[in-house]
Amino acid sequence: MKKQNQLTEIDHSGKPYIIYKYKKGFNLFTNFSKKIILNTNNIKRFLKKKYKDNKKKTDLLIGFFGFELLNNLIDIKIPKQKNINFPKGIFYKPEKIINLSNKLKYNGVKSFKNNNFKINIDKNSYTKIFKEFKKKIKRGETYQIKICTKYKTKSKIDPLDFFSRLSKTNLAPEAFMIKDNNYSIISCSPENLITKKGSLITTKPIAGTVRKNRKMNKTKALNYFKKNLKETKEHNMIVDMERNDLSRICKVGSVRLSRAKVVEEYKDLFHYVSLIKGRLKKNVKNIDIIKAMMPGGSVIGCPKISTLNLLNYQEKENRNIYTGSFGYIKFNGDMRFNIIIRSILNFKGVSEISVASGVVVDSNARHEFNENYIKAKALIDLFK
Repeated sequence: MKKQNQLTEIDHSGKPYIIYKYKKGFNLFTNFSKKIILNTNNIKRFLKKKYKDNKKKTDLLIGFFGFELLNNLIDIKIPKQKNINFPKGIFYKPEKIINLSNKLKYNGVKSFKNNNFKINIDKNSYTKIFKEFKKKIKRGETYQIKICTKYKTKSKIDPLDFFSRLSKTNLAPEAFMIKDNNYSIISCSPENLITKKGSLITTKPIAGTVRKNRKMNKTKALNYFKKNLKETKEHNMIVDMERNDLSRICKVGSVRLSRAKVVEEYKDLFHYVSLIKGRLKKNVKNIDIIKAMMPGGSVIGCPKISTLNLLNYQEKENRNIYTGSFGYIKFNGDMRFNIIIRSILNFKGVSEISVASGVVVDSNARHEFNENYIKAKALIDLFK
């Protein structure tokens, strides 16, 4: 049986499965023997538990940590917020992995019902929050902070149809999809937060966005970022913060900027990207790595802890998966995690897309509000 036929067959079987991007194509994980639903009571136990490594491809756990869970892990309190009671984190133990090409072929039902998307913060409300955060920046309470907005619509979707179309139009290096019995996640995340192999660890911060148009190509985008003081400041702050995060768990002098300030191209935008590498200290455990690196600083602001406190008390809705992390932990200790952005969470007949843009001292409210829509557009277009 052809692998693409297997994809359709697994989808139609009703079995839960996960698809995750890797260099040469996609990996499909299925036949789950365990499903671990995480909460504040079991998260530390989950991260500390050791499994016997039989050197099988399936010797891993794959899933996601939600934003709230990652805050709790580093003792950041989140006040009572509007909540849809979506799980704080879920991991699966696969017994089967299928390699697929980049070209996902799927003849789905394309069944979805779309009411117009509603945004939880309109331009006036956004501007008011923006001005308050500007005051806090000027008082030195934070240097940069991300304002989250959500787009929601009632919808019945075919997640594999969405993901297949998204992979054709906006293939991202950290793209993934989860289809389970009561929820689905479709993501074209571009940002890798952790890649750990042995003692080597890397992170790839993204800070800087410009919209694509006929006049803006990759070379011009790089020139724009280099000349734009706001984008440069924002990028430098995030790179310094993530270097600092890595330095907490890496050997002294081993943390280095491996690739600085390059441009990556996506369907509707260009991103400003760097790559940082380090060599882990001896006896650093999985829980130490997760606590040091998550939530990812590039989608929170700087400095991370004080900015998280400011954000959490301003936001009235739970972020759920947004700015959490999806990936896997192998039984030998290697891991790979992204930052969950550019994603659709479909739960209880509602699809939500969360996005955020950064506020620094010389930011413009209208520009940042519009940037949020640019980031959400590739996902909103799937519903058309």
